[in-house]
Amino acid sequence: MSKPLLSVVITVFNEEENIKPLLDQTYAALSAIDYEVILIEDGSTDGTVREVKKYANERTKLIIFNRNYGQTTALAAGIDMATGTYIATMDGDLQNDPTDLPMMLNKSINEDWDVVAGRRANRKDGFVLRKIPSKIANWVIRNTTKVYLKDYGCTLRVYKAEIAQGMGLYGELHRFIPVLAKQQGARMTEVDVKHHPRIHGESKYGLSRTFKVMADLILMLFFQKYFQRPIHLFGGIGLMAFLIGILINFYLLILKILGEDIWGRPIMILGFILVLGGIQFITTGIIAEIIVRTYFESQNKKTYTVKSVFQGSTESQHSEIGSLKSEV
Repeated sequence: MSKPLLSVVITVFNEEENIKPLLDQTYAALSAIDYEVILIEDGSTDGTVREVKKYANERTKLIIFNRNYGQTTALAAGIDMATGTYIATMDGDLQNDPTDLPMMLNKSINEDWDVVAGRRANRKDGFVLRKIPSKIANWVIRNTTKVYLKDYGCTLRVYKAEIAQGMGLYGELHRFIPVLAKQQGARMTEVDVKHHPRIHGESKYGLSRTFKVMADLILMLFFQKYFQRPIHLFGGIGLMAFLIGILINFYLLILKILGEDIWGRPIMILGFILVLGGIQFITTGIIAEIIVRTYFESQNKKTYTVKSVFQGSTESQHSEIGSLKSEV
């Protein structure tokens, strides 16, 4: 089987009633494209698997998990299995519209974007429980990571395969996929896409995910700034704490020499805490540096990404020499 132009990765979890219309709409939207569809069944407890096997065509693969791992892991599995030159991701709840995929693919090809992200122009979700938390999260992520997309929660995106397969998805980082792509130097843009209200099934999201997003944001900021140089973070904090602690203790030593009683003073306890805490931070930074070096060197990983390599030819050199002689 030849390599398809587009691999569409769709995560599904308890979407039994959505499978038939989802597949019908996807096949119709991609009829003019050489494509494959990869469905990741994330440990459903209903008849999702049965419905996929009933309605899938010859271009569809189904990955079945033995339990629920979450959307990030499901996306990672689908991206790993994809063989297309471009990879698209979308949800299986019929809120994303597959008719947007050809437009997004053409934009990526014609304008050479590494990532084309969907932006839900007229979002069909609840205002209090979905829209407001999403707007707050988008604003925080956008202004802390400096990756200026308006809609981080929209799964509908098209990537060049090398970008998608190099992101390293773990935990619950699917909301931060644009940040992970940007770390690889990806050029990305946003386009308005259609969004539909959920008809069948129940939403898997709630207010509880806000705290998870905030925790993951801290991790993303660390990855962005200090992943390859953790000593700059831990060492900087440690040195500052250690020096302040030393100054406090030196001040108390002078007071003691002058005959004052320093025992039991809160500032003395603070001084000792800062000295010990500073030593711990510096030690943590050194250990983190060793772990990072082990991570790269043990797996032959590089600390850089090469976009392309140009190899000059003898023909080009001869033509250049010939043009110089003619000028002489």
